[in-house]
Amino acid sequence: MYASAIQTERIADLQSQRLQALLRAAQATPFYRPLLQGCQLNRLSLQALPVVNKTALMQNFEQHVSDPQLKLPDLQTLCQDASRIAESYLGRYTVWESSGSSGQPGIYVQDQAAMAVYENLEATRRHSPRPWARLWDPLYLSERFAFVGALGGTKGGHFASHVSVQRLRRAQPWMTHQWRSFSILQSTPALLAQLDAFAPNIIATYPTAALLLAEEYERGALHCRPQEIWTGGETLSATMRKRIECAFGCPLRNSYGASEFLPLAWECAQGHLHLNADWVILEPVDAQYRPTPLGQTSHTTLLTNLANHVQPLIRFDIGDSVTVAAELCDCGSALPVLEVQGRRDDMLYLPDRTGGRLALLPLALTTVLEDEAELFDFQLQQLGPTALRLCLSAKTDHSRPARERCRHVLRNFLLAQGCADISLSICCSQAFKLGRSGKLKRILALP
Repeated sequence: MYASAIQTERIADLQSQRLQALLRAAQATPFYRPLLQGCQLNRLSLQALPVVNKTALMQNFEQHVSDPQLKLPDLQTLCQDASRIAESYLGRYTVWESSGSSGQPGIYVQDQAAMAVYENLEATRRHSPRPWARLWDPLYLSERFAFVGALGGTKGGHFASHVSVQRLRRAQPWMTHQWRSFSILQSTPALLAQLDAFAPNIIATYPTAALLLAEEYERGALHCRPQEIWTGGETLSATMRKRIECAFGCPLRNSYGASEFLPLAWECAQGHLHLNADWVILEPVDAQYRPTPLGQTSHTTLLTNLANHVQPLIRFDIGDSVTVAAELCDCGSALPVLEVQGRRDDMLYLPDRTGGRLALLPLALTTVLEDEAELFDFQLQQLGPTALRLCLSAKTDHSRPARERCRHVLRNFLLAQGCADISLSICCSQAFKLGRSGKLKRILALP
């Protein structure tokens, strides 16, 4: 207990020092300069600063960066070009974009120091389920690593995880044959064939995609058998974990990350997520942005990235509901334990053209609608075995051309996946239906 108290105090000291350094960097931005002018930064309460959300960030992008050379139109152009994924922008920045799950996509710029922090955290704090392998190969040099994610769309697929993998491959060309990315936007048979040809030891993907692969492995359509599964980006239920681990006969390690700070938390041997609190501050808050007590689930969460000084993200609303445990974990780590209520979109099951059942990943559906239909505020509801309804929010373009574009994009994607003929209706909705969890979903399956 005494050692834990010392470690907890050390984490708090590092957090305080790094927060002051971040605030000094933030003084170079037009947004924070007047807010911080004349302040004693070592005495400034973080709660004295305003909450920022993605919409405000993107509407006033150049006010929130410390380098005046960073212009939003140029960065948007980069993120629409798949050939420029992981390009070193201006020779010193890494750029990625977020999905539009909150109704607004975001663009994030990381400086070299921030990327070094992320990579160090991923290399040193991930608890390996195969410690004997890490003893002889601590840097995963001999592993065949497959990232299965939303990439290859018409808008480039510059998402954080994909950019990070491709950045490593650019920096270390010899990794080209060892680390590869695979797209969930292609048909399931094509994805399975590519994975079998690559035969990865480790697969990193979303929980719903891992579940799909587990189902395909059980029915004999997927033959490669990884030794580890890494998941993140969505809620992983205990039932999903058990099904995936039993199918592949290998351990699963979950993580929690965001476009605003990629390696937020890693899972320990006890199965608990530990927040990297020496490099990021999370404030669980209620709907009025008042602090949520330890042990209680927040309405949303405010993030402060202590590593990135070029685009200071301070009290940034990331929209996740989290619970910070009041007690430390039995694993011995002094880092706080988190429970996260992340994305809970449903997998859709529709008939295919051979009379079988086709599984459609929620993240693939949302990515296609965002990239190709330029639709961000919507809900896709399954009304029956062969019927879907696309609900558009009141603030979305409801013109006939816009509706037809949505219909065309969705139908083409379903056909490319091998889906049978589906009835698709489009409507305007003032309020979307809530899922079984009571939380808002963008992809909603049959009850």
